[in-house]
Amino acid sequence: MRNDNLTRREAAERSALITVEDYEVVLDLSAAADPAEDSFGSVTTVRFRAEEGAQTFLDFIAHSVESVTVNGLALDPDDVVEGSRIRLPSLAAHNEVTVAGRARYSRSGEGMHRFVDPADGRTYLYTQYEPADARRVFAGFEQPDLKASFRFTVLAPEGWEVSSNGVRMATSPAPEAERGGALRHEFSPTERISTYITTVLAGPYHRVASEWRHSFEDGSRMTVPLALYCRASLAEHLDARELFDLTRQGLTFFTELFDHPYPFGKYEQAFVPEYNLGAMENPGLVTFTEEYLFPDGATRAQYQGRANTLMHEMSHMWFGDLVTMSWWDDLWLKESFAEFMGAHASVQATDFEEAWIAFADRRKAWAYQQDQLPTTHPVVADIPDLEAARQNFDGITYAKGAAVLKQLVAFVGYGPFVDACRSYFRRHAYGSTTLENFLAVLEEASGRDVRGWAESWLGTSGVGTLSLDLARDDDGAVTFAALLQEPGPGVLRPHRLLLGGYERGPGDVLVRTGTVSVDLPAAACVEVPELVGSTAPLLVVNDEDLTYAKTRLDPLSLTTALSSLSSVEDAMARAQLWSGLWNAARDAELDPGDWVGAVLDHGFAEPQPGMFANAVEHAVQAVERYTPPARRDRLRGRLLDVAVRELRGADPGSDRQLALARQTARLARRDRSHDGWLRDLLTGADSLPGLALGSELRWALWTALVATAHGPDPELEAAVQREHAADRTRTGQIGWARTRAARPTPEAKAEAWAAITGEGLSNDLLTATIAGFRLGPEELVEPYREPYFAMLEEVWARRSIGMATRTVEGLYPSDVDLEPGRDPQHHPVVARTELWLTNHAGAPAALRRILAEEQDHLLRALRAQAAARP
Repeated sequence: MRNDNLTRREAAERSALITVEDYEVVLDLSAAADPAEDSFGSVTTVRFRAEEGAQTFLDFIAHSVESVTVNGLALDPDDVVEGSRIRLPSLAAHNEVTVAGRARYSRSGEGMHRFVDPADGRTYLYTQYEPADARRVFAGFEQPDLKASFRFTVLAPEGWEVSSNGVRMATSPAPEAERGGALRHEFSPTERISTYITTVLAGPYHRVASEWRHSFEDGSRMTVPLALYCRASLAEHLDARELFDLTRQGLTFFTELFDHPYPFGKYEQAFVPEYNLGAMENPGLVTFTEEYLFPDGATRAQYQGRANTLMHEMSHMWFGDLVTMSWWDDLWLKESFAEFMGAHASVQATDFEEAWIAFADRRKAWAYQQDQLPTTHPVVADIPDLEAARQNFDGITYAKGAAVLKQLVAFVGYGPFVDACRSYFRRHAYGSTTLENFLAVLEEASGRDVRGWAESWLGTSGVGTLSLDLARDDDGAVTFAALLQEPGPGVLRPHRLLLGGYERGPGDVLVRTGTVSVDLPAAACVEVPELVGSTAPLLVVNDEDLTYAKTRLDPLSLTTALSSLSSVEDAMARAQLWSGLWNAARDAELDPGDWVGAVLDHGFAEPQPGMFANAVEHAVQAVERYTPPARRDRLRGRLLDVAVRELRGADPGSDRQLALARQTARLARRDRSHDGWLRDLLTGADSLPGLALGSELRWALWTALVATAHGPDPELEAAVQREHAADRTRTGQIGWARTRAARPTPEAKAEAWAAITGEGLSNDLLTATIAGFRLGPEELVEPYREPYFAMLEEVWARRSIGMATRTVEGLYPSDVDLEPGRDPQHHPVVARTELWLTNHAGAPAALRRILAEEQDHLLRALRAQAAARP
């Protein structure tokens, strides 16, 4: 019986009935290293108050339920277990419920994930719950507002590191464990927190310990134990000194900024394999993807991204953990704030002063894309159930929300904003809140009516477009200027922003020579008399990135940007220009060839590695998706030729060299013109001084060579087999899966399809196999188009939402082209998707959302092809 999609109404009804006091959870992981064991013992005792005589339910997606005891009375599991719920009838005013059962080990990254390291055969466990997968590990009331204190006890093999949210109080022999030689680890009770941020870590992890000390103005002091964890085989790549330095910088910054001491005792951080997210803010034990350990080297942009994520998660200790949203409608109350604080703390407390530039260039592109889909939603979204909640961890909730907060700071001022945050934490510590609670403290702190602003920015969806309407005289001087707002969804919003004027200085560099501050009311137009008389050849709308909107350049500024973008001195201005040009290309207002030309002329000269990588990634998308087939090979070849040329000339060991190598491998997946040289790099027949060919880069190159092979190549196949035999790392495992699926033969595609639709792949291996399957000639994957649509509902019903989403999104047949003169709406894939949506009106809303979004992405690409120059 499938009843795991908890609704907002059900959660509200349950919240009105009960108040949860505390949990005691005992997990027996002593047999985890035995691959034959697919489950583990889980015993939960929960105490709560209730309306006498009422009934409610616990959530538990169990392998099996062995016993249920309510206030000392044993209930028959067959009578009260209904799918993922355990019915609790006839409650007393004070209740104690104990549920004993077994929970499953996971390979999907949801619940208790189990990973066997291919490098040494060791077994590692970690949990991941958000939004509602704690119920895959223990029985509980799985909704964010039913907070409680948790006390975990874990039975695990001797020699394993074990951690949880609380401090470990005692370790002793565990004769009661399923397997002998186990130890019992008991952890201190937590503060009142939600189920989704509880956590357990267990395995032979490498651990490094330190501490953070802080002195307060009143003379009191605080010491917080710190620790870092990673797999033993990655120990040499755990750069503990830098990570501890960032941690201390962040704890000091947030403790002082929020005027509220760090609230959760210890602060540990674990880097774990096959992680579905970037990180998760479990109080006392934050989990991160181990992709942040960089065994194959990293650019400064990657280190900046890691620091940003570390600060993002740390800010959650206050926004999200100390004060939690009542229901997922107000997910923005933690994620938008954490996204904002991640960049803000990086700039203020670390050496990564470029964090807001990266946000403007990359993160906001995610928001703009999400906000133009037919499934767009307000920042404060309507979340009727858990499946909808899971899908709203998106570019709107994160990046748009943070951009809106940046505009809020410009609107009310930084000081009042910080004062509001401090009041919010004092007033609601360890509780749950809604939008209304934050608006109340913001109005008190700022003395302004912010509700109209909030309705415009938080209660509406879509992205508007800002542009300048200019008149110039024969000498190029502006004689009239107005700022125009074109509403995306029909909603005009107030904007406070800057207009920047850029003129040529020494060395033909474009430097900012003036800015104009503009308050654009919720109106379509406002005149800007301050620009009259300007002769600047480049005018940047939303200079310094204070607001959230697409921007369009006036004709002279567009000409200047396309010819001289790399001459713009200010990095934030370049980010704004790249963003505006890319949005114009996506909207079919800039020819994809012009975008690629800008990348060839200026992107490869971009000194910021993150901006360079983003520009080239978008160029690949412009070539493969937005360019008509007749022009594609030439543009793709030009991109790869320039990438190889620049790579050969890059400074040895530089960020630029590594970034170029990665982009070269990506471009070579569909162009074999440089295959001989790439093969020489891999075999050692040629080399690039300073470039370390680590596992990730080597497999990226092998994938490219295999995907573009023409006919059988026994020598290539043997070389790939040797690489696989020599590389037993997790990265090598992923690369091997992707490369095998990339082989351009019907037999290889059939093998990959069987693996994808079967049950044997973990989350990461599923994604890798899908990526490889999609490479190669279209005629090899076209036969799977109809089977894809036929299996959708079955995949959604059989798999967890995480694994189903990877499958449905990853296999959608989007690599198709528009025949000249045809209407994009009538393309066979677009029409087939529409037919599926029409015939499956009753399918789960989350599944229908994915199909609608994929169809829209495809339509955007086909419209760009239709509008492009032939």
